[in-house]
Amino acid sequence: MVGIKSYGAHIPRYRLDRNIMQLALLFLGTGPLRGEKAVANWDEDSITMATAAGKDCLTGEDRDKIDGLYFATTSQIYSLRQNAGIIAGALDIATVSRTADFTDSTKSGTTAMIAAADAIGAGSLSSCLVCVSDCRVGKVSGNADYTYGDGAASFLMGNKDVIATIDGSYSTTHDFVDRRRLEGERLEHMWEERFIRDAGYMNFIPEAVAGLLNKYKLNIKDFSKVIYACSIAGAHSALAKTLGLAPEQVQDPLLMNVGDTGVAQPMMMLVAALEDAKPGDRIMVVSFGQGCDVFYITVTDKITEVKNKKAIKRNLANKAALGSYEKYLAFRKLMPVEIGIRGEEAIFTSFSIVSRENREIYGMVGSRCRKCGAPAWPIQRICPNPDCGAIDQFDPYRFSDKLGNIFTYTADYLAASIDPPSAYGFIDFEGGGRCGLDFTDCDANTLKVGLPMELSFRIKYADEKRAAVNYGWKAIPIIA
Repeated sequence: MVGIKSYGAHIPRYRLDRNIMQLALLFLGTGPLRGEKAVANWDEDSITMATAAGKDCLTGEDRDKIDGLYFATTSQIYSLRQNAGIIAGALDIATVSRTADFTDSTKSGTTAMIAAADAIGAGSLSSCLVCVSDCRVGKVSGNADYTYGDGAASFLMGNKDVIATIDGSYSTTHDFVDRRRLEGERLEHMWEERFIRDAGYMNFIPEAVAGLLNKYKLNIKDFSKVIYACSIAGAHSALAKTLGLAPEQVQDPLLMNVGDTGVAQPMMMLVAALEDAKPGDRIMVVSFGQGCDVFYITVTDKITEVKNKKAIKRNLANKAALGSYEKYLAFRKLMPVEIGIRGEEAIFTSFSIVSRENREIYGMVGSRCRKCGAPAWPIQRICPNPDCGAIDQFDPYRFSDKLGNIFTYTADYLAASIDPPSAYGFIDFEGGGRCGLDFTDCDANTLKVGLPMELSFRIKYADEKRAAVNYGWKAIPIIA
């Protein structure tokens, strides 16, 4: 049976209290006061978060058997360069043969999931990684500014050893104009919220749920959890009554502690549901965006074998207060910030190097000596072990999924940075190897020699002159 083999998620470390936002924006009126939203660091975007979720999903999985990768977002970085291909390179899925971007609607994540299941069921793919992610920016003080949060989820799809089978789906399409953005625009336009609530959520979600139930002769009470995307807290509660759901059937929409993550919202909710699921549980997932996709899954006995995932719970526990709305504006480039003349230096991007050395740069793949086993990054033709010295005798060796410890570090207040000080240093990896890396998602005052670290795919710099956002791996403290 076609289904889910593994899952993963990513929630950025920073959280922004909505009360802090309100205090900064009092002159423009009041906004939602409760809770907080997850905020991507300055070096995170939809691609890096999708990669983080994919890395979490692939823990313990054989990447050599994956032949497809689908990426869904409404905050795509490139409109003429496949974003899914960047993620495949970062995750070092060398065998992937089919990649695709699903964009332009907040239901794109479920569409990608259903498309992957159909491809595997038809035999055109054997295993497909589906990554969903959004890092949207709302107009300052607008409803979206308060409610939007950043996050990602990922699912490995296959037809063997699945933890949940995908048993059916149903979709509707409506040219419903709630949020819109033209080519070249960064900020969204939004129609009247009451119209979105009453004509959109309250109509389309019940219609889609009824369609699925009728198609497969099911009853709403047959489901342990029902997941439905809705960014309006009051409408989410009202829909539970409209759908006839008991309180224990309603999955937390994560609006109060993460926010509305767009394409990722229903998929992150699914990860949260799977974390607590038991064999035999039946779960329904409903997305929203110019109509709805609905699919349902049945959890298998394999769910008990899932281990070592950050998923939702560990990501929620790993948080730090951003502390300042102005800092958020600077991170999102909504407020110009002076970072010194060093920050004005032009950075040249050679696309020949990016293409030719993609696996080494984006995949963080180095070399391991066949003679003595010593690993190294970047790739070395001569073994770094002084007692070996073998030449051109090495195999590829992936560092991105290896853990390490700080060997030495620096907190640099003179380097150009939107979030000073810039921290960087050398990491000693478990199993061997040492390399210099930038550090992120950390307080420079808490760094110390020996601190356990892992790697995270992040933005290195933006070369606006050449329409390039360039990525690489940085070191972050390990989530406990």
